[in-house]
Amino acid sequence: MSDKPQQFIISKENWSLHRKGYQDQERHRQKIDEAIKNNLPELISEESIILSNGREVIKIPIRSLDEYKIRYNTNKSKHVGQGQGDSQVGDVVARDGKAQQGQGREAGKEAGKDYYEAEVRLEDVEEILFRQLALPNLQQKEVANIATNKIEFNDIRKKGLMGNIDKKRTILTAIKRNAIKGEAVINPIHQDDLRFKTWDEVVKPESRAVVLAMMDTSGSMGIFEKTCARNFFFWMTRFLRSKYSAVDIEFIAHHTEAKIVTEEAFFTKGESGGTICSSAYAKALQLINEKYSPSRYNIYPVHFSDGENLSSDNERCLQLIEQLMEVSSMFGYGEVNAYSRTSALMSAYNKIENPKFRHYIIKRKADVYDALKSIFKKEGVQ
Repeated sequence: MSDKPQQFIISKENWSLHRKGYQDQERHRQKIDEAIKNNLPELISEESIILSNGREVIKIPIRSLDEYKIRYNTNKSKHVGQGQGDSQVGDVVARDGKAQQGQGREAGKEAGKDYYEAEVRLEDVEEILFRQLALPNLQQKEVANIATNKIEFNDIRKKGLMGNIDKKRTILTAIKRNAIKGEAVINPIHQDDLRFKTWDEVVKPESRAVVLAMMDTSGSMGIFEKTCARNFFFWMTRFLRSKYSAVDIEFIAHHTEAKIVTEEAFFTKGESGGTICSSAYAKALQLINEKYSPSRYNIYPVHFSDGENLSSDNERCLQLIEQLMEVSSMFGYGEVNAYSRTSALMSAYNKIENPKFRHYIIKRKADVYDALKSIFKKEGVQ
């Protein structure tokens, strides 16, 4: 009889089950990302986001995860494997899995889809939106380069600080040395196995840019028009500040006269009176001449209006836009026009053939999303 002690397995767990919570969390995260992508035009048009100054937590409907449950059959209907089936070859048993829709005015008895509101950070929306946007025709200017420090790892050495140790290369070196001796294992690790990273600080030139945000605040700009314009500029401002470290933004509000205003006043300012859009363009040219030399800055004028303008001013607007495009990388024009009418400004701007001129007509709040993608379209994107 063998003296070898018997071995017993007291418990054995399938540790893959312990990842169930993590897997559900990942599926939940994926569903939220999918819901953000599907609802992005509606999400960015929420006025509450603008009024909250970017601190609002957005809630969007997410279809809940299906959970498998045992349901008892309370009726006497037959199921698979129970008795003779009555169906014949060619019978239709289902149509694309769609639930039967209610008929008439009676309350339906079909089960509905479960939805709940999930809280989404503003940063999650920005991440998906901003990856589609860029400043077009951005060039490196000769005079005004902003020096930004960037660390580049460029060498591996045998001596250095322990905080800079390259763990992967150290382990590979130890395995190779131990393999030569007969066994490819990590331990022991000798002093000669240690590898350390070294780096250099590189000064990277970055070109400056300025965006001249111009908005019509005249009496013809109603609540809908102002909301859409402010919505566009809100996301534009956050996009520029999150993706570009060397960009300035100047805010110009105009009716018959144009003024340089603060960012806070730009998003809250209410005005009345007539409209002379050329006043904004003249103010933009004045700013460029006094503060933003084209040799040092990439210049991006962006104007939003409802398209109503003093008819005698349209020709001057065209002349000033041509002057702006000569010194700018792009000129953007957004028009809030919910009734598809032919506006005075758009009738004049249809004559512009310069590729630097980009425009978009907003007819509903959700169009702000397409306006952003059209005016700040990435190079090479159709």
